[in-house]
Amino acid sequence: MKNNLTRCKWPGNNEISIKYHDSEWGFPIHKDDLLFEYLILDTFQAGLSWQIILNKRKNFQKAFHNFDVKKISNYSEKDRIRLLNDVGIVRNRLKIKSAITNAQSAKRIWFF
Repeated sequence: MKNNLTRCKWPGNNEISIKYHDSEWGFPIHKDDLLFEYLILDTFQAGLSWQIILNKRKNFQKAFHNFDVKKISNYSEKDRIRLLNDVGIVRNRLKIKSAITNAQSAKRIWFF
């Protein structure tokens, strides 16, 4: 346990889950880019376990240009196909479309 932190049982012995639990889960977030990353990861998690998403998180970061709202909002059909063929992420056509749509909405909200 980190700094006398009481840890929930759900991380088990998984190093990725323990790190997430101890440094991110349940902590307030005030950074738009990190909030956007969580939005996208939560979208892809629907119907799956959070452990699957945490295990693929680095792949998602690479595939989605480190969750850069400006870049994702401009994704083309070529990018959609690239993502659908990326075995490192969850390849779901509707979730990919949602990520792009959410980036376009975030871009409008954040006045880029």
